Amino acid sequence: MITFENVSKQYERGANPALRNVDINIDRGEFVFLVGASGSGKSTLLSLITAEIRPTAGRVFVLGKDVSGISPRRVHLLRRQIGTVFQDFRLLPDKNVFDNVALAMQVLGRSRHAIRKEIPQVLKMVGLNGKEKRKMYELSGGEKQRVAIARAMVNRPDLLLADEPTGNLDLDTALGIMRLLDWINRQGTTVVMATHDAAIVNQYRQRVIEIVDGRVVRDQKQGKYGGRF
Repeated sequence: MITFENVSKQYERGANPALRNVDINIDRGEFVFLVGASGSGKSTLLSLITAEIRPTAGRVFVLGKDVSGISPRRVHLLRRQIGTVFQDFRLLPDKNVFDNVALAMQVLGRSRHAIRKEIPQVLKMVGLNGKEKRKMYELSGGEKQRVAIARAMVNRPDLLLADEPTGNLDLDTALGIMRLLDWINRQGTTVVMATHDAAIVNQYRQRVIEIVDGRVVRDQKQGKYGGRF
């Protein structure tokens, strides 16, 4: 599903690398937590997966394709198979729930019939059934994140990337979002989640990849946030 082969990323000549000699393999269907301090390289790793940036050295394979030097045309095709969720939601404040989710289908040229059919199903999946016409200011933080997850999942991607998706939420709301992400993973979607949330990592005990100063220092099955045991 995802393979990093001796990958390094340096944004500017002379600067410290954001990633250093990273070797990772993530299999289809896994749930992986990326942990580490701010600036450790987690977001850089996610950006390499979506081909938003290119590695300085090494090779990155995603969904069976070498994306290290992928052409702009193929980047668009790659991202059709990847859903993304962010800490700040990145929703359109002047649009309602339905229209925010529909945007992900419209950019792929999906028909109006498909949009009308799929969106109620995905909103039910994320617990927002009946809230299609709600505007963003009418929603709680947890509801906004559920809209973002619905938008990420409406095209049924093989891979879901989540960058601090619980960072702005209280613990109870964050656990609700985690239950949803866990359920999505159990349906077969590979989930890679960058997080600072020790309580969630410790509760779910999935695979943990820890990054410190751009290096992978721990890759542990059923890991905890802050230690090897």
